[in-house]
Amino acid sequence: MELLLLTADPEPTSVLPSLALLPHGLRTAAPEVAALLDAGPHDAVLVDARHDLAAARSLCRLLGSTGLDVPVIAILTEGGLVAVSLEWGVDEVLLPGAGPAEVDARLRLLRARRTPDGAGADGALVLGELVIDEATYTARLRGRPLDLTYKEFELLKYLAQHAGRVFTRAQLLQEVWGYDFFGGTRTVDVHVRRLRAKLGPEHEQLIGTVRNVGYKFVRPVRSVLGGASAEPAADERAEPDEEDAPGRPPMPRSPRSGGSWGDPRVVRPAAWARGV
Repeated sequence: MELLLLTADPEPTSVLPSLALLPHGLRTAAPEVAALLDAGPHDAVLVDARHDLAAARSLCRLLGSTGLDVPVIAILTEGGLVAVSLEWGVDEVLLPGAGPAEVDARLRLLRARRTPDGAGADGALVLGELVIDEATYTARLRGRPLDLTYKEFELLKYLAQHAGRVFTRAQLLQEVWGYDFFGGTRTVDVHVRRLRAKLGPEHEQLIGTVRNVGYKFVRPVRSVLGGASAEPAADERAEPDEEDAPGRPPMPRSPRSGGSWGDPRVVRPAAWARGV
């Protein structure tokens, strides 16, 4: 396996010494998301979380929001294990003193649990607890079949195939409905609303609304602690969908009026959250 280690340690071999005894390729880079994007292809990302747990947690969450389907492994001290939770979004944890046999076994099992591009053994698209089978035009959530119309299935499949990427309503009309469709963009809002209703309250946030842009499929948070959820990033803000306010700019609703300031379906780009 080709591994990428994100660490600020001047002696990266001290982070997980057992790697030196294994045949896996290892590259090191600064603990930044940009390093992940510039590092080229790799099979897994190791994050040095031995010293700064808060920074490591933020980095792991950011790595999960890039849209790159690469497993993340946190390397923590024994005392740091108590801080790991679902919010980290990691696939595996390792102690610095783990032996070569343990490290190799965990890497092999991690690779066996994952398949390229989220494809299942039968060619189905697997994203967390959601399975989309294009061959049979069926979608299942936790093994439960979703009763989707043809266009609802096509919309869900298209967003899931490009998980993490934001599409405008016009783009979705063109890609899912086709060039010969003469309906308005409200059609997209209606189908998204129906999809969220069928996904249910626990999973409706899989389809996120990006403020003033459109929609995206929110990749489920990965965790070795069990389960998967599409947990919103720290810069997400609430915003009603366009169908809630046709013909005028969307206005935030208070919880009293039926909305929620912390609606996890809404994704707000980090740059906008900073006021850029």
